[in-house]
Amino acid sequence: MNPKENLKKLNLELPEVSTPGGSYVSVNIRKNIAYIAIQFPILNQQYHYQGRLGKEISTEEGYKAMELCALNVLSQVENKVGFDNIIGLNHVDAYFQSEPDWDDSPIVVNGASDLFFKVLGEKGKHSRAIFGVEKLPRNFSVGLTATFTIKEK
Repeated sequence: MNPKENLKKLNLELPEVSTPGGSYVSVNIRKNIAYIAIQFPILNQQYHYQGRLGKEISTEEGYKAMELCALNVLSQVENKVGFDNIIGLNHVDAYFQSEPDWDDSPIVVNGASDLFFKVLGEKGKHSRAIFGVEKLPRNFSVGLTATFTIKEK
């Protein structure tokens, strides 16, 4: 499977690579593991999906927000590592802020998981953890980190 062709088939483009909002790097490579810093629903420097799931943001919108986070992860990986150097996606940590009674986080996080599989195929299979938090930066509804195994140079 070719990730770039898969993105085209899905009618998707990789967003501009965002820059860190603090004193860290967006991709940290240690031997053959690439750690991707938290990515938010940002599309070409524009913030999207700000608010709480179950209040300002619906579950369906949350799915799209997490899909956008995954696109930003892929953008970072392509820019800093290259799709050809990916052996596989290992794990994702998904973060969300919601109303107390809202409980559809697995559905929302599927936005990222589904996209990774559609774009990367078997290399996109992963484990994941989901964390509800009180507050995310810039009032984003969701955020996503990931680790990839990559070819050693």
